[in-house]
Amino acid sequence: MARDPQADVLEFLAHPDSYPDQPARVDRIDTHSASVFLAGARAYKVKRAVRYSFLDFSTLELRRRACETELCLNRRTAPRLYLEVTPVTRSAAGQLAIGGDGTPVEWMVVMERFPQEQLLDRLAMAGAISSSLAVQLADRIADFHAVAAPTPHRGGADDMRAVVDDNTRAFEAARQHLDRATARTVSGACERAIDTWRNTLDRRRAGGFVRQCHGDLHLRNIVLIDGRPTLFDAIEFNDHFACIDVWYDLAFLLMDLLARGLVGQANAVLNQYLFRTGDLGGLAVLPLFLGCRAAVRAKTSLASAALEADATRKQDFVTRAREYLALAASVLTPVPSRLMAIGGLSGSGKSTLAAAVAPHVGQPPGAIVLRSDVLRKALFHVAPDQRLGPDGYTAEATQEVYRALMMRAADVLTAGGSVVADATFLSADLRHQMAQVAHAASVPFTGIWLDAPAATLTDRLRQRRNDVSDATVDVLERQRAGDAGDITWMRLETSASAEELAARVQAEIRRASPPGH
Repeated sequence: MARDPQADVLEFLAHPDSYPDQPARVDRIDTHSASVFLAGARAYKVKRAVRYSFLDFSTLELRRRACETELCLNRRTAPRLYLEVTPVTRSAAGQLAIGGDGTPVEWMVVMERFPQEQLLDRLAMAGAISSSLAVQLADRIADFHAVAAPTPHRGGADDMRAVVDDNTRAFEAARQHLDRATARTVSGACERAIDTWRNTLDRRRAGGFVRQCHGDLHLRNIVLIDGRPTLFDAIEFNDHFACIDVWYDLAFLLMDLLARGLVGQANAVLNQYLFRTGDLGGLAVLPLFLGCRAAVRAKTSLASAALEADATRKQDFVTRAREYLALAASVLTPVPSRLMAIGGLSGSGKSTLAAAVAPHVGQPPGAIVLRSDVLRKALFHVAPDQRLGPDGYTAEATQEVYRALMMRAADVLTAGGSVVADATFLSADLRHQMAQVAHAASVPFTGIWLDAPAATLTDRLRQRRNDVSDATVDVLERQRAGDAGDITWMRLETSASAEELAARVQAEIRRASPPGH
């Protein structure tokens, strides 16, 4: 067998005394395309001299360029982690050195090291990804996508079709490991979705929504640095993987959360990203994007199985591939859109119930939550944590808030999404108008009214901290003095937990839905 041309460099980098600070130990991590050496406070990443159908690191010059591209792309999101590109050199006497005056024989990306337990996949396994962290993560991704460079020569329907065709070929090559009916279902559903949304995909490319994205945006490539989500290890080796629709980039993260059973966190990311970007156009094609992401993961798991010599590990990869394929089939299965409205006096628990039930309404990862308090602040260009003055709560202002709420709900339903509307709905007329939004969109409607004792409402409002709602006990008293009219919505007493209430609401939806829905 021919000797690995990088063997002497990799052996050199495995020794602590090769590094300027001479760390106590060096740990090595190998992947199909790189070797990473963890030495002291730094991580040194060497591209492997390999060539695959999707990347080419076969020459020293290609590896140097890839290192420089990786540094440039990842400094967009992780400037503190990505420090420099440096050579491994060989002196005239044949000695290797990091840097040095000799001839470069290899190139490395030098990174700041971080605690592995701060990786989000580790936090997910520990049950430590909260809804607030999910919101921070969505904010970080929205900020990144806003400044990522448009790449109109990539993306669109044809590039998505290439992804699907490649997945289909991989499933056929590994058909002995997969349920063939499921594989055919996934490939067929993706092909039909591309045919249906071809014009949408191409319009989004022309409209600047295909950008130089991350490309590999799953939990293992996100780390907490100073408590903030930091994206790293973006794809540098293939523009077909990185120059994609921003929603296809986001879909990898959403799919990863769904695969781990973190449905609530996926819904929180979806809602915050949509709130920050206002990009409703991606909702219609999100099932396609989620299905393709899960199918790609099934494909790569099969590829890992093919390379694995250990029988147990090989079977683990095959099992993982089957699970991803099943997830792809699930997210590609059409789920009818629905409009749900949750009303009640201030403090009755509307927002808590909306957050609990939204992940389970409509197509995964769930419904878009439209909260009147958030819309009111947005209409007045005020930060969510800033209190509005009296002008924000006039009858005219409130009318405008409900008009915006209903228009936004109609837009989401038109885009193929589902909606959970969270507002007081203190008049029969407003409740009727909300139901009419569903009727106009030809989708099912569920109205929920929350009841709670006066003392409970008062205590909740007095204990509120850092809430977007400005409601006070005085506001509550005015609401109680008003006439809410005949309440025909499903009434729930909020003494139960949000999870119990959400389960009751889901049971009611199932009971009222036609067979097959």
